[in-house]
Amino acid sequence: MTKGGMESVELFTTEGKGRGLKAQKEFLPGDVIFAEPAYAAVVFDSLTHVICHTCFKRQERLHRCGQCKFAHYCDRTCQRAAWLNHKNECSAIKRHGKAPTENIRLAARILWKMEREGSGLSEGCLVAIEELQNHVDSFGEEEKKELRADVESFLEFWPPHCQQFGMQLISHIFGVISCNGFTLSDQRGLQAVGVGIFPNLCQANHDCWPNCTVIFNNGNHEAVRSMFHTQMRIELRALNKISPGDELTVSYVDFLSLSEERRKQLKKQYYFDCTCEHCKKQLKDDLMLAVKAGESKPSADTVKEVIQLSKDTLEKINKARMEGHYHEVVKLCRDCLKKQEPVLGDTNIYLLRILSIASEVLSYLQMFEEAADYAKRMVDGYLKIYHPNNAQLGMAVMRAGVTHWHAGLIEAGHGLICKAYAILLITHGPSHPITKDLEVMRVQTEMELRMFQQNEFMYYKMREAALKNQKIQVMPEPSNENAPSLFHKKE
Repeated sequence: MTKGGMESVELFTTEGKGRGLKAQKEFLPGDVIFAEPAYAAVVFDSLTHVICHTCFKRQERLHRCGQCKFAHYCDRTCQRAAWLNHKNECSAIKRHGKAPTENIRLAARILWKMEREGSGLSEGCLVAIEELQNHVDSFGEEEKKELRADVESFLEFWPPHCQQFGMQLISHIFGVISCNGFTLSDQRGLQAVGVGIFPNLCQANHDCWPNCTVIFNNGNHEAVRSMFHTQMRIELRALNKISPGDELTVSYVDFLSLSEERRKQLKKQYYFDCTCEHCKKQLKDDLMLAVKAGESKPSADTVKEVIQLSKDTLEKINKARMEGHYHEVVKLCRDCLKKQEPVLGDTNIYLLRILSIASEVLSYLQMFEEAADYAKRMVDGYLKIYHPNNAQLGMAVMRAGVTHWHAGLIEAGHGLICKAYAILLITHGPSHPITKDLEVMRVQTEMELRMFQQNEFMYYKMREAALKNQKIQVMPEPSNENAPSLFHKKE
């Protein structure tokens, strides 16, 4: 079955797994298999004043809707583009006296769209909203309680003059949001800023080692460049060569966890048992639990002790980061690494987690040389574990490259930035803001590297002078959040 812009994929059903997507033609790494606009999307409650409600970009100064005083936009272009979806919401917020939570707002937007367009298949959708999985039957007591509270709040918010929907459909919509809500990120892809429903994407099944990745593209709504206007959308991109008839898979969770941990997370959040090759055969688990090789191999008790220490340290680190005590974080990392290094292997995930935090926080504190050393070791470990075209890997290599560049290690920095650029060209595409930033860095570091190779002494002299006259670019403040996960699960 194909429909409006979805000619390259086919919807199919399998025993046990339900619906899935198959390729109708060959795709190469980096190819966009399909792009899909959101059926409905909203900004998170905590960010409604700093994120545009149309394109989900973070902006310094936003225009506020003069009617409801709640919605915010980049400019008049974004405001006009939003009106069809915001019109009912605007009057409902005014009548209600305040804006409800993101879940209520998203459910309302979905039902207003159904009121406008009728039920059944929307243009470009392979599956109707009513037919999406809701997993309400699998909800535990706590989730059922939350669902009832959401439905009650929704009924208070929903205007009496609008079409009245049955309780079963309203509950179904909240169930769909709970297990199919896709995380929307800001234009840099570094922070989760909203949640949307993309019916076609929902049909792609999970694999811990997928052949596709999903990237959120904020689109271009700039009034001055109206001829280049593009819609906000998700893009499903091929990570490796895909043949006609191959199933298209994405990963719902980060791969950097043991197969047992990934399976637990998938069961808890998405209500299925993962049977992918990597989980069944526990592939890469040996690398993620690696211990120091050599004649004096550490005892099982020593390994157990160090892993427990690592878990305890990670909890302390999270607390210190939440409070902004970054020097305390560095001390905790250094102490933990001293204990880990004689015992854990270079690809052990507990070692890699500490190296990642240490390099990020030290970069923020502008202690670049020490940060670069940790970042290099982290990347070396990641390269042995992650899929070579994994977006998380690309972002980590990029951070390591920038850290080396700031540390004055121009050869290693340029090499890592080139590596990151090659990965992100596939996962994000050439027009994504992060890839564009990286291209600028690649050109800059290439120029500096040539200068360094021609005259090392002069390079360092010029660098020193430049740093004195111009404040070095400060790394962003470390965030306690992980990179945005694929689907948004209400906590």
